[in-house]
Amino acid sequence: MRDQTPQGGRIINNGSISAHAPRPNSAAYTATKHAVTGLTKTAALDGRAYNIAVGQIDIGNAMTDLASRMAKGVPQAHGEVAIEPLMDADIVGQSVLYMANLPLEANVLFHTVMATKMPFVGRG
Repeated sequence: MRDQTPQGGRIINNGSISAHAPRPNSAAYTATKHAVTGLTKTAALDGRAYNIAVGQIDIGNAMTDLASRMAKGVPQAHGEVAIEPLMDADIVGQSVLYMANLPLEANVLFHTVMATKMPFVGRG
């Protein structure tokens, strides 16, 4: 993007709400998502000079094979196991499309999309 003519473009990194409020026993996953957040901030800063917009989408509980366990119950911070609501994964696609369609003069640095009733706010 820096070397092309004209310069510029958009990068959307895949973060996670776990970088903000981790789940029990998730040190490795959470550490990698913290790294993505740091990469997003640095790349957004460094990309400015080249008309490169960098943002991050933080996804919570989208219905995928990976997240299907949430519907069966997962450990919570207080030690109990609870079923968590899920949202349709298409909503994540709509969010990425929104970010991607912005003109390069605008950027969504961080976008959080999650099931409305999932335990994120207040978790931990």
